[in-house]
Amino acid sequence: MNIGITGATGFIGRYVAAEARRRGHRVVAFSRRPRAEAAFDEVRSLADPKAADFAGVEAMIHLAGEPILGLWTEGKKEAIRRSRVEGTRALVERLGELAVPPRVLVCASGMAFYGDRGDEELREGAARGEGFLAGVCREWEAAAGEAARFARVVSLRTPMVLGKGGGAADPLRRVFKLGLGGRLGSGRQWMSWIHAEDLARLYLFACEEESLRGPVNATAPHPVTNREFTEVVARAVHRPAWFPVPSAALRCLPGGLAEVFLQSQRALPAAAAAAGFAWQHPDLAVVAREVFAGER
Repeated sequence: MNIGITGATGFIGRYVAAEARRRGHRVVAFSRRPRAEAAFDEVRSLADPKAADFAGVEAMIHLAGEPILGLWTEGKKEAIRRSRVEGTRALVERLGELAVPPRVLVCASGMAFYGDRGDEELREGAARGEGFLAGVCREWEAAAGEAARFARVVSLRTPMVLGKGGGAADPLRRVFKLGLGGRLGSGRQWMSWIHAEDLARLYLFACEEESLRGPVNATAPHPVTNREFTEVVARAVHRPAWFPVPSAALRCLPGGLAEVFLQSQRALPAAAAAAGFAWQHPDLAVVAREVFAGER
């Protein structure tokens, strides 16, 4: 299968591309600054999504988007929303113009769709929550859903992704190895997570599994509280975690960025499990030793 990937040069994109090629698919990477790379079979320009050449792509994986972390100025927040909502809308419009559009669009989304939900167990049918990111995710999924007129559409609601080579693991590793790790706020908020390899496998599973459509919680089966996560990472790097960050301090971050760290999302991967997906990395303690301490 010819699989197109936007954001293919990013942290998650590289895992997805590697998994696609491992399965025997041909990978066409789309980039705003295209350059040939051995990791991809072909690279095409995405400088103007409305004029991009998507011909021959049978499945489209859409990962591109402005990074969430950073100083949440009004300009940053608009870039987050525009890159996901308007970028996805432009992509779908262009794909719909093809004589032979892709059969499936698998689009990234975020676990922030659910907002702050305490101890509630969140399956895909749960209602949207409140907050800036929840609103962005709602619009983002709606933009992807416009492709349903020509393709099967899957939106992978993604939590914190743990893997080597980028993502949340790199800054967390530095903080914890310095002995500066600690819970955030009360530590009672639930955190969903997934290993980057399992996320890549789930993207390809969504391309191949015809029964899968709509929102999918792209998470490992066992969410943990922030306190539990902190303890697991500290044990993995053999350091104490004595520096909690008070909720009040996080709420001083500009633009409402505190929601990234304090919202509670106890998400369960009901749709993926029902479709037969099998996780290779379901145990956070094992993942933490690999990702944070370099063990296998």
